[in-house]
Amino acid sequence: MVKTDQMTPAERANAISKGLEVDRLPCNPNIANGTARIYGCKVSDFNHNPKIIAEAQFASYKKFGGDSLRIFTDLFTWAEAMGASVKEPDDDTVDLASPAVFKVEDIDTLTPANPYKDGRLPIHLEAMKYLRELAKDEINCSAGVVGPFTNASFLFGVNETLKFVHKNPEAIHKLCKVSLETCKAYVKASMDIGIVPTISEPMSSCTVISPKQFRELSLPYLKELIEYIKQNGYNPVVHICGQTNKIWSDMADIGIGGMSIDNIASLEDCKRTIGHQTKIMGNVDPGGIMYCGTPNDVRISTLKGILEAYDSPKGYVVMSGCSLPIDTPIENIEAMMDIVREVGYPVDPDKVIYLINHYSK
Repeated sequence: MVKTDQMTPAERANAISKGLEVDRLPCNPNIANGTARIYGCKVSDFNHNPKIIAEAQFASYKKFGGDSLRIFTDLFTWAEAMGASVKEPDDDTVDLASPAVFKVEDIDTLTPANPYKDGRLPIHLEAMKYLRELAKDEINCSAGVVGPFTNASFLFGVNETLKFVHKNPEAIHKLCKVSLETCKAYVKASMDIGIVPTISEPMSSCTVISPKQFRELSLPYLKELIEYIKQNGYNPVVHICGQTNKIWSDMADIGIGGMSIDNIASLEDCKRTIGHQTKIMGNVDPGGIMYCGTPNDVRISTLKGILEAYDSPKGYVVMSGCSLPIDTPIENIEAMMDIVREVGYPVDPDKVIYLINHYSK
């Protein structure tokens, strides 16, 4: 691939923040643990080697030229640090083996994790330091953290937590409170390194819990985490999987830095609903298009997303709808980046329509 960017990601982000001209829309394919394939290591190497985590992220940037780097290996790092156990496959992403507690009365025994001592959290903090050294002033770096409700679900087990949403919401509140303290300690450590936190809250999806349950059991703790981050001078992007249209306004009203949406949600609807409040990000299908599709499928889907959201008032970032599967074809990631460069900036919708028709033949 011939890299044709005229600006570094940091230059592009700075220009956009000032309303100046840029070479193209920002784009983040969200390669996640697929960076192992680019770097030439096993995914399991990420679990205990901070230098490899950082170098794999940077190698992916050098190959594709995306607009951000993130230290984030799996959803279970914080629950593990609080006592849950995980499975570490030889060449796949960590998964939850068992929760930290099994009985309601044991919830009170949970204590917040220390990010400098517990589980793999210190490894992630060290990875952030390595990544900062590699990235310098060229590209912005972030630290992924799960939201309090999602982490609470892993502490008690997803199925049991969802039962207790109805049967014992007070137990959920206890789990979320201790989860929140772990999240706050971790983001404080990342901010002290100079890395901006980003939040993933998949269990808060309207596909999993109702909007009413979200507002009662998740939003208060998510809001407190976001406000804590903002008090420290950063404004996080939030990603929630699945359908989220009924809680978009709840999120935007907090004043988040951006809303990342899944492929089953509508970019156009998101733009109309909260595009005047925050930037929106997404949402090419990571499985059906990025992993299973052809480069032309990726080009067409990316172009359709651009056509829907390029004029969102607070900005738009081209992204996959969630983290890409590990073995997503390299040519598909290149296709996403190349089509954003081909469209350029400012976006001409007539050119985008022409390109859609061209690649559809």
